[in-house]
Amino acid sequence: MAAPAVARKLGHELELVTFASFKAFRALAWDGDVLYASRGYELYRTQINSDASAVKWQFIAVYHAGLPRNLTSQFRLTSRLFRDGFHALAVLPSGDLVGAVPRAIVTLAPGDKQFRVSHRIGRGTRPLHIATSHAGHLFWGEYFDNPNRDEAHIYGSSDRGLTWNVVFTFPRGKVRHIHNIVYDEWGKCFWVLTGDEGRECQILRASADFRSLDVVLSGGQQTRSAALVPAAHGVYFSSDTPSETNHVYSLDHRGNLSVVADLPSSSSYGCRVGDAVFFSTMAEPSRINAENDVSLFGGLEGRDWQQLRHWKKDHWPMGLFQYGNAFLPDGNNATHVLAVTTVAVKDRDCELTLLSLPC
Repeated sequence: MAAPAVARKLGHELELVTFASFKAFRALAWDGDVLYASRGYELYRTQINSDASAVKWQFIAVYHAGLPRNLTSQFRLTSRLFRDGFHALAVLPSGDLVGAVPRAIVTLAPGDKQFRVSHRIGRGTRPLHIATSHAGHLFWGEYFDNPNRDEAHIYGSSDRGLTWNVVFTFPRGKVRHIHNIVYDEWGKCFWVLTGDEGRECQILRASADFRSLDVVLSGGQQTRSAALVPAAHGVYFSSDTPSETNHVYSLDHRGNLSVVADLPSSSSYGCRVGDAVFFSTMAEPSRINAENDVSLFGGLEGRDWQQLRHWKKDHWPMGLFQYGNAFLPDGNNATHVLAVTTVAVKDRDCELTLLSLPC
């Protein structure tokens, strides 16, 4: 494979260059210069070299999901219909891997070739993310429909995901579900994002052991968020609402909140690559947000935000075959490469794209 053209930085403008794409792969998590991705229920990894000129996927392990899901995961539309495959992955300092698959949390010890179930999910199908600290403590929040607003739990593990205990419970009527938990390496804390209506929409800060959990922002659709990106001076987060105009916000350590970008639709994924921060939008058209496509927005050092990529939603019904979206992986990315997985879009459905950024 030829070396990619180098992305250019003109002032604060950001240009990305596509240098590789892979059908049926989904980027899950970075661990320094190693990217983990799944293909159905198989997990792979690749190490990105200095010029990102060659991408070679190494098979790591498989999760045996059973005959029906092993079959449906082989085909693009049935995989979308049944929400097959890995949905989240955490890489521990020990080398252990912890993943979220439909109805289960699974673990993989170093050297093993098969994921094993450590926890069966009783409500909903899977958490959207699994967070881990530098100390290897793991947390995920329940994500389920919850029309009656029953209590919602955050689970934690301190033994590499082998056992799980409830570490915090939102009482009945307080939140609908937990969208995301993100570790902040600068603040040595976790950020918890909840939804979906009124005061259920909260951004909370938790201590590294989850013994304390404090509300930082709450009360409306602009604090309904599923994506938050920590930075040295504070955090960035995007709103994820179909009922109001969406934005990217900056929240500094002094509590100053400001809008840094406008978004045409709901946003549920974000990440950081070096000094650049990115958020994607999904195709979730509403009376307020008319956009029916998927976009990628980014800004160097959180400024001069631009729409960097745009994909047209495909014709398959959203409720059954998923909303158009661009997934951005979790973890700590030490490279100049951005990984984006698009789903339910024309020409790039269920495809992982790698793009180079300014070095």
